[in-house]
Amino acid sequence: MFDQKSILITGGTGSFGQEFVSRLLSQYKPKRIVIYSRDELKQWEMSERFKSDILRFFIGDVRDCDRLKMALENVDYVVHAAALKQVPAAEYNPMECIKTNIMGANNVITACLDQHVKKIVALSTDKAASPINLYGASKLASDKLFIAANNLAGNKPIQFSVVRYGNVAGSRGSVLPYFSKIIKEGSDHLPITHTEMTRFWITLTEGVEFVIQSFYRMQGGEIFVPKLPSVKMTEVATAMAPELPIVEVGIRPGEKLHEIMCPRDSAHHTIEFDDHYVITPTIKVSRDSDYKKNTLGEIGHDVGIGFEYESGTNPDFLEVSEIRTFVQKAFPELGINSLHTIKPSNTSPWMH
Repeated sequence: MFDQKSILITGGTGSFGQEFVSRLLSQYKPKRIVIYSRDELKQWEMSERFKSDILRFFIGDVRDCDRLKMALENVDYVVHAAALKQVPAAEYNPMECIKTNIMGANNVITACLDQHVKKIVALSTDKAASPINLYGASKLASDKLFIAANNLAGNKPIQFSVVRYGNVAGSRGSVLPYFSKIIKEGSDHLPITHTEMTRFWITLTEGVEFVIQSFYRMQGGEIFVPKLPSVKMTEVATAMAPELPIVEVGIRPGEKLHEIMCPRDSAHHTIEFDDHYVITPTIKVSRDSDYKKNTLGEIGHDVGIGFEYESGTNPDFLEVSEIRTFVQKAFPELGINSLHTIKPSNTSPWMH
């Protein structure tokens, strides 16, 4: 898939971009990898980490369509990962969120069409499903733009799809680094916004693998949703510091008690596969696609009216021991002893 291809990643110096580049360099032979982002220091640090002569670094903002067109010249595939993601920051700076997450998404689409890119996968979030905060609403708008972009392609062989998944455990901005920080600083408690709160759980490696799988599966117009376990946030706290009490501090503005990835209102166009769901377009796209059979030959089926994929009602929850195993690997400096090992994810046949 990626051998002798040029790939561009917007927001490429973030947690996802770093892991995605590592995977591309170790398991494929890409022709060129372009990192498009705003922070020159992070780009320099990334160049020092990988020291690869196929990496190219473009300083640029997704708000700048002309700069995107320049960076996308002769690019085959794009992963759009750039976004303003902090929920409170978006609430206090709404227009900045809109400029990056919505207008920036439209610029990526325009530039990809202009430069004849072949496949584009945009990263979304569980907060885009039935959104209650501006970040989620802006990503929902972005999702809609990328799906509708398939109708702008005309006769061009270009496909736009979306990958939606939950909070990435251990990534920058997640609760695990925050808990790790205050534990090392000697905190006498761990703050939890609500004791009933649940979240979907995905590791960075699993997220990158699912995006790669989606490139193989995509026909254009899909929202890909992986099947994930859920975690109770109180059990995450217990796994990290069982000796510390938990203090409930209240739900933050724009925060949900449980997250949703496949809303009930989308059930009539949601398809279930063995390890993922596909939300098909609500509009007719210009190309004919049988979304119940993807390009790998995997067969899906309708989920039925009333289906909803929510972290609180998810039948698959991780136990404290499984969470502890991951935390021990991610933060060995905490000295947490693991009790069991987490079962490895199924490896895709093309990853061997």
